Amino acid sequence: MIFRHCKSLSSALAVTGVLTAGIAFAGVSAQDKARIGLEGTELTPAGAIRAGNTEGTIPAWKNEPIKPPAGFTPGSFHPDPFAGDKVLFTITAQNYQEHADKLSAGQKQMFQTYPDFKMNIYPTRRSVVYKPFIYEAALKNLDRSELVHADINMGIVGFTGARKSWAFPMPKNGDEAWMNQATKPINPWMESWETTLAITSTGDYVVNRLNVQQHQKWSDPEIPDEAFDPEAPSLMYYQTLTAPPKLAGQVVLAIDPATFTKVFRRAWAYSPGQRRVKRAPQIVYDNPLTASDGLATTDQKFGFNGPNDRFSYKLVGRKEMYVPYNAYKLWAKEATPEKVITPEGRLNQDYARYELHRVWVVDATLKEGTNHDYGRRTFYLDEDSWWITAMDGYDRRGDIWRYWESHNVVFYDTGFFHPITDVQYDMDAGRMIALMFDKEKGPDFSWRAPDTYFTPASVRRNGVR
Repeated sequence: MIFRHCKSLSSALAVTGVLTAGIAFAGVSAQDKARIGLEGTELTPAGAIRAGNTEGTIPAWKNEPIKPPAGFTPGSFHPDPFAGDKVLFTITAQNYQEHADKLSAGQKQMFQTYPDFKMNIYPTRRSVVYKPFIYEAALKNLDRSELVHADINMGIVGFTGARKSWAFPMPKNGDEAWMNQATKPINPWMESWETTLAITSTGDYVVNRLNVQQHQKWSDPEIPDEAFDPEAPSLMYYQTLTAPPKLAGQVVLAIDPATFTKVFRRAWAYSPGQRRVKRAPQIVYDNPLTASDGLATTDQKFGFNGPNDRFSYKLVGRKEMYVPYNAYKLWAKEATPEKVITPEGRLNQDYARYELHRVWVVDATLKEGTNHDYGRRTFYLDEDSWWITAMDGYDRRGDIWRYWESHNVVFYDTGFFHPITDVQYDMDAGRMIALMFDKEKGPDFSWRAPDTYFTPASVRRNGVR
């Protein structure tokens, strides 16, 4: 099917005609398919290198899920299954150049900007092991996925045919690698209580509390493949601000397809003062993230979200890099903001765990003729999950401006990898934003709601002053 170029979000939603689209059919050869599999192959179903590195500092991937520690109760915070691991060494401003080949440009800039910044390096644990249906879907995607380039806005990269898992486990270019980030396995259901902290250089902040309810249909095993439409609503996201009191009751509702090749995001906002639900086309791209005080863009939630048309994507390759991983210490109930935010307004690095992992490096460059706060972003995607684990953000002059990192854990009761704290340092402003789970209550993976809950009418009914 072909769409015409759409000049606005609203017109993109209304398109029903023919659009210029190019489809690149899956071209995985029999020889390549022999290299990838669940057991005994060079590559895992995620396209990760199964073997460890030659130095032995990265172990081989094994299809062995984490065993929940004794006493774990679903619905609570997950105890650290690697609590016995000790720090191998610490990278500091004094020795970071000795490790420069395994650091990103943004990490190096952090050491140059903040002389007390450090990274505690722990043994590498390749803990990301999904349930069998995720890997089965990835192997099926080798034959059924197709890359789509649609002439919407500045040109969308999308896909067709894939389901539940990475669309292109053996990516040939930046567009396919970027689609793996977009099609990574995601926990289908979750109600969570989160905080957004826009922190000053003196360590002051206001706690913005959010209640987030979401259904991610993409990896939901209850939805048969034949019943899933990648261009129909896939991400259902309902966010309510509960604090501070002057902002409490504000609601954001966002609905995304799995691929943006025909429709864009639909979003609404509810204001308790006006008691009205309004369309919110601004909840996209580089508009400020909710309660971020301008320190992060809307499309940075989850590392990246929403339409991808403002950037071009280049696959640089794989790199061994020290990245946040297995952040169970930071995830612990007692790791509250007053403990993990320092008086200098940064993350207390004693709560952070870094490991050496192989990452896919994808360079995203702003296209001519469009606008975004970032002129370039370099993303570092974990090879075992394709989640964004770090990002170097460049301004429009080409200078390092911001450094983002996602501190992830495996929710071993559901079998999904997920960020539990995201931080971004704005090195020009000397400030940081932290997106954290609230520590009063753990996430609820048993929460369920019908599709009708994720509608403007539902927001209007549930809205409070």
